[in-house]
Amino acid sequence: MGGDERLREYRGKRDFARTREPSGHAAAGGPEPRFVVQIHDARRMHFDFRLQVDDVLKSWSVPKGPSDDPHDKRLAVPTEDHPLEYEDFEGVIAKGEYGGGTVIVWDRGTYEPLSHDRKGRPVDFAASLEHGHATFRLHGSKLRGEYALTRFRGGRDGGEEEAWLLVRKSGGRSKGHGTPDPRRARSVRTGRTLAQVAAEDG
Repeated sequence: MGGDERLREYRGKRDFARTREPSGHAAAGGPEPRFVVQIHDARRMHFDFRLQVDDVLKSWSVPKGPSDDPHDKRLAVPTEDHPLEYEDFEGVIAKGEYGGGTVIVWDRGTYEPLSHDRKGRPVDFAASLEHGHATFRLHGSKLRGEYALTRFRGGRDGGEEEAWLLVRKSGGRSKGHGTPDPRRARSVRTGRTLAQVAAEDG
């Protein structure tokens, strides 16, 4: 399935005449897969965790945000695939539009896929997500280290809403900054807070 097909749901939810979000027509990946964590002050405050898989960003809404504490198990609810350009999106989505509210880029960087089978052989990352468990090492400005995403409810053939857990794996010393107070957090891209973006871009 190509990027255009994968982005059908994303585009169908948005009126690009009213939102400055990217439409996804200029996808360009780099040598290493990317990740981004955005703070989204919408109807409910949450973090959006996105991993580049092929030519899209696979996305999860993480209400409490990612944590560098292995004891924290963070609920992660899948959302629609986003275009790669969304990594840079920061601004105000107009009220009344899907996801209306303020967005900042809290962290971004590259990641290493680490998924493997029981014999220790590498497994395609997209396939590992499809099967409901993927491990990866983040190289961000704030988040660093090994994480896992595990599906614990629902799925392609299940009737209930799909839900995952995002967990920092134990081992090694964490150099991350933990989960911040979202209203005090600053963008890794512009250094602005949610309030500053809302005032300047709204």
